[in-house]
Amino acid sequence: MRTARVIGGGPAGLMAAEVLARAGVAITVHERMPSPGRKFLLAGHGGLNLTHSEDRDRFVTRYGASTDRIAPMVEGFGPDDLREWAADLGEPTFVGTSGRVFPQALRATPLFRAWLTRLAELGVQIERRTTWTGWAGNGSLLITDEDGETREVSSDVTVFALGGASWPHLGADGTWVGQFAERGIDVTPLEAANVGVRVAWSEVFANRFAGTPLKNVSVTVAGGEPRRGEIMLTASGVEGGLIYARGASIRAALATTGRCVLEVDLRPELSLEDVARRLGKRRPKDSASNWLRRAIGLDPASAGLLREASGGTLPHDAAAIAALIKAVPIEVTGTMPIDRAISTAGGIAWSEVDEHLMLRRLPGTFVAGEMLDWEAPTGGYLLQASFSMGVVAAQGALAWLADDAAKGSLSP
Repeated sequence: MRTARVIGGGPAGLMAAEVLARAGVAITVHERMPSPGRKFLLAGHGGLNLTHSEDRDRFVTRYGASTDRIAPMVEGFGPDDLREWAADLGEPTFVGTSGRVFPQALRATPLFRAWLTRLAELGVQIERRTTWTGWAGNGSLLITDEDGETREVSSDVTVFALGGASWPHLGADGTWVGQFAERGIDVTPLEAANVGVRVAWSEVFANRFAGTPLKNVSVTVAGGEPRRGEIMLTASGVEGGLIYARGASIRAALATTGRCVLEVDLRPELSLEDVARRLGKRRPKDSASNWLRRAIGLDPASAGLLREASGGTLPHDAAAIAALIKAVPIEVTGTMPIDRAISTAGGIAWSEVDEHLMLRRLPGTFVAGEMLDWEAPTGGYLLQASFSMGVVAAQGALAWLADDAAKGSLSP
C-alpha cells in the first residue's frame, strides 16, 4: 500500500488526508497540538463562515495577486462542493443575509467531530503531540514527540499544511519558514493579514469610544477604490472587515513611506453637496453635536472622530466640516502583531510549486493552505481556499504516485 504523511491537522491538511485515504493511500497525520483543528474550532465560535455564495467571477477576485493561481483550485473544489461535503457529514449549510455560508448548527464542533469520525473510518491515523522538526540527511522527515524524542519517518509522498503564524497558541507558529528556506525554497516573510491597525488616539477618545462600531461608512486607502461597510474603534486603533480587506494596501503604504492614511466617509450615501446643504441649516442654539445629529444623523462616536481628526475643535463653516465628514483622515502607525491576526500573508512563493502544489525542488512533497504566499479577506474566502488547496495537493500527490508507479519506481 502506498503511504503518505500529512504535516498539520488543520482544514487543508485534513482535507488532503481525506482525499488520499479515499484513494486507498495509508495516511498518517502529524499534529503538534493535543488535538487537531484548533483554529478551525475557534473560527466556529463566531458561526463558522465556511465559504461565500457570490458568483464565481467575483469570488476569485478576493484573492488579489494570487487569483490566477487560486482560481483553478476553487473551480475544481468550490463553494458548492464544500457545502455538499458538509451536508454529507450531516451538517447542511445555509446562506446568510450577507451571502456568507454557515452550517445550520452555527458551530464548528459538530461538523469537526463528524469529520474526525469519517477520517478514522477511512483509516487515517492522527499522531497528536508530534512535531515535524526538519529533514534528515537522507531526506526522511524528523518527527519529535512530546517527550523530546526524535525519530526518522518516511513515506511515498508528503503534504505539508503547517499554516502561517497567526494565533500561534493554536498550532501554527511559522517556525517552518527557516527550515524551508534552508532547503533553498523561496519564502516571503510572514506578515499579519486580516488584522487591526494601530492609531495614536488621544486618551479621551480612546477611553470613550473603544469598542464602538461605525456602521455604513466607506474607507479609502492610498488612493484606491472606496469600500463600504463597518469598522470598529478600539483603544489602540481600528479593526473590522473593511480594514482587513485593505490589509495589503495598508502594508504596502507603510512599507513604502512609513505612514498610511485611511480616509473614512461617514456618510457615503450622501454627496459632498448634500452634506454641506444639510449642515447649512444650523440653528443658532444647537451645539456642535446636536447640529451634526440633527442635520445628517451623526452618532457621538462619529462626531468624536471628527474632533479627533481636527485637533479637538470642529470647523464652524458648513462646507469645511462637510469636506471633513466625507474624508476623515485617520493616520495608521502600524498593524497589530501577527499573533493577533486572523491570518497571515507571505509564505512559499508560487514559483516554487507546480500546478499540483508540488515543490519543484522536492519532488513528491506538496504544500497547501497558508504556507503559500496568498491572502484573502474574511467572509469564507480563507477557509474555502484552504479546503480547495488540500484537495489539489492530494490530487497532485495521487497523480505523482500513479506516474511513479507507471515508471516502476514504486511497487504496487
